[in-house]
Amino acid sequence: MKKHILIITTGGTIAMKQNSPFGVVPNDEFVRQLKTFPMLAKIATIDVHEFANIPSPFMTPMRMLELAQLVEVKSQSYDGIVITHGTDTLEETAYMLDLILRTTKPVIFTAAMRSGSELGLDGPRNIVGAVRVAGSTRSSGKGVLVVMNDEIDAARDVVKTDSGKTDTFVSPSCGLLGIVDPDRVIYYRSPYIHEKIFTDTIDENVDLIKCVSGMDGRFVESSVARGVKAIVIEAFGRGNIPLTMVPSVESALAEGVLIVITSRTHTGRVVAEYGYKGGGAYLKKAGCIMGGDLKGPKMRLKLMALFGKFDDVERIREYLISEQNSLGKVRT
Repeated sequence: MKKHILIITTGGTIAMKQNSPFGVVPNDEFVRQLKTFPMLAKIATIDVHEFANIPSPFMTPMRMLELAQLVEVKSQSYDGIVITHGTDTLEETAYMLDLILRTTKPVIFTAAMRSGSELGLDGPRNIVGAVRVAGSTRSSGKGVLVVMNDEIDAARDVVKTDSGKTDTFVSPSCGLLGIVDPDRVIYYRSPYIHEKIFTDTIDENVDLIKCVSGMDGRFVESSVARGVKAIVIEAFGRGNIPLTMVPSVESALAEGVLIVITSRTHTGRVVAEYGYKGGGAYLKKAGCIMGGDLKGPKMRLKLMALFGKFDDVERIREYLISEQNSLGKVRT
């Protein structure tokens, strides 16, 4: 019996075409094409819902929350959900939904690196693969997944690694979960870390600052002056920052701003290892939270969800510290 799959469209390159002299822009043909795509009809019973038709740089955390709420409602009537999305912010939207969705039914993100006007467009194959994964009984309970280039990745782990290649989405630290072969969907493993923060609201008042050599504390000071509740700092290596940033970070901590340290490296954890002024051990002693292996953009979204759920800095601090002590366990 065919599975009943809902495709929710949000826009992105997969829904764009060349429009001279403007370049590649959103197009209104995509939803109609999905409804009449014969290969999809052979795989599953398909319905299509247009959530938005925007370039993915226009996606915001609040829109992500609205999308999650739509998925929560719609998932009650379908065997699985496929979400088409632009690649620029796909990993962030997928992670936000992975954090806050309650449904255990398959929710699959897919996209395209080539617009509908380009030679060798990848969108149709990715959509077919995503629908096949959404219809697989083995996809249930694995959290939100990303299907691109015949590969299946966990939303928490996957990142866009190249600005133009079709194999851009990979999980550098953990590797893929499985593949979409012509005859079947194959899983090699399940996600090791699967965290849930069930919340109906988020707080967007969280900033992200990336360290570069020689920078001072002006961006930290600007965030504090704006009244942020938390700052994520993408530090060097194991979690170290320039000496010239330290006074501003210490002032922010004194004013009650939560500061979480992540690494700007592609893989690896931050660790309270270096004790010099600005090193990870020094920052932890000063009151910063070590963010583990989660990278800056996703940690920012996670804090938005946590502040939406708790709105209590100390409770969130305790949550994050406890999480690092239970790495790998499913948390709700």
